[in-house]
Amino acid sequence: MPRILIVAPNWVGDTLLAQPLLARLHQRLPGAVIDALAPSWTAPLLSRMPEIAGVMATPFVHGPLQLRQRWETGKALRARGYHEAIVLPNTFKSALIPFFADIGLRVGFTGESRYGLLNILHKLDEKKTPLMAERYALLAEKPGVKTTHPLPKCSLRVDQANLLISVARLGLDRSRPVVALCPGAEYGPAKRWPARHFAELTRRLAARGRNIWLLGSAKEMGLGNDIERFSAGAAVNLCGRTDLATAIDLMSAAELVVSNDSGLMHVAAALDKPLVALYGSSSPEHTPPMSEHVRIARIEGLPCSPCYQRECPLGHFRCLNELSADQVIAEIDAVTAMETGKNEAGL
Repeated sequence: MPRILIVAPNWVGDTLLAQPLLARLHQRLPGAVIDALAPSWTAPLLSRMPEIAGVMATPFVHGPLQLRQRWETGKALRARGYHEAIVLPNTFKSALIPFFADIGLRVGFTGESRYGLLNILHKLDEKKTPLMAERYALLAEKPGVKTTHPLPKCSLRVDQANLLISVARLGLDRSRPVVALCPGAEYGPAKRWPARHFAELTRRLAARGRNIWLLGSAKEMGLGNDIERFSAGAAVNLCGRTDLATAIDLMSAAELVVSNDSGLMHVAAALDKPLVALYGSSSPEHTPPMSEHVRIARIEGLPCSPCYQRECPLGHFRCLNELSADQVIAEIDAVTAMETGKNEAGL
């Protein structure tokens, strides 16, 4: 039985975009056991993927090489008998552990002088392969072989028992339909719709009889507090009050998700939730949510967008400031109508 080790990406969104690769590996090698080596903050996400047998959280942090710890981790993995490792990050240090683990096939893209550390190298043509999910899926094939379409869909398991426990623990109201708002974006402010806009959207959705839950990490707690305050308490701020696994379970209870271009946006897509995705400095041409239930809200025609910067280099944040609640409500109505039409057609 083949055993494969995946060295997972460092971002929640990228980790989900790697899931089609996992499905392709199972198609190529039926019965394969696929384990993942991942940062502690993405490990809970991988544990919810049906393609993954086991997840090992690493102790590494951004920046330092931590060579001795990587050698010790690799040495400890030798007994597991992996015959192949696929390294998704493009860094030198991410390729060290499979090398130290003496895994025979070590697969990844060229980059950061990884010759020798990896022995099956793929060269990436970014123009021909613009989508991140496509790029990862290429690593299931031999170098030079194109991936086939359509890509397998992303999906996540939901822990219904944890959902019920969390709703009770947090004192959440499910007597009305729930809309989940995801106001954070780890990459930076240029991907975050302003709190005052989220607050206006919250007030308008509450007037439609919806309960509003704000989901995010502890880093977004202050942002969630602002939205809760600006909306006169119409939103329940759950940012920092849940772990990632619980956020997944709570999102599964929502009828709709509105999210910045963030990891939770991709979680919503994997849960097959009707989704309105907000784009500012980034573009859906590179990392779109992989879902048929999505509408994109963005300002078209700005010469400075997308800039892919963490902070607005011009200081005006027009791509997000000018994205109004009216426009987002229109996209909400559009995705709702789209879902209604599918249900009526029996799709």
